[in-house]
Amino acid sequence: MRERFMENGIEYVRCGNCYIPNLTVPECKHEIGKYGRIRKKHLKSNKRCSYSTLLMTGKLFEHLHEVDVQAQKILEQFIEQAEKNAPDKMTQQMAWVGHMNNAKACAEEIILSEIIYI
Repeated sequence: MRERFMENGIEYVRCGNCYIPNLTVPECKHEIGKYGRIRKKHLKSNKRCSYSTLLMTGKLFEHLHEVDVQAQKILEQFIEQAEKNAPDKMTQQMAWVGHMNNAKACAEEIILSEIIYI
């Protein structure tokens, strides 16, 4: 009996009396940040079919990276806009901190509802 064979572009390996596909997950070429990890956790626990499809097609890490990039852009836009309307940092430090924290919280709420948990 053969130990390995190819069929339809998939290599099969003998394991006991059966042949199983020799599948591997592609190496991650992208850096996955906070929002990509949150998206991965959401997909894995709530959208198993989408997670499995992305994983088997080798597009999971690319998807997670894209989600992370989109989220960072939204966060940067909110922070940039908040800095334009913020109180003076030198004279009203606590008001400035509160304003910036509020902007970040608003951005994260939008990121989570519009990008991560869809």
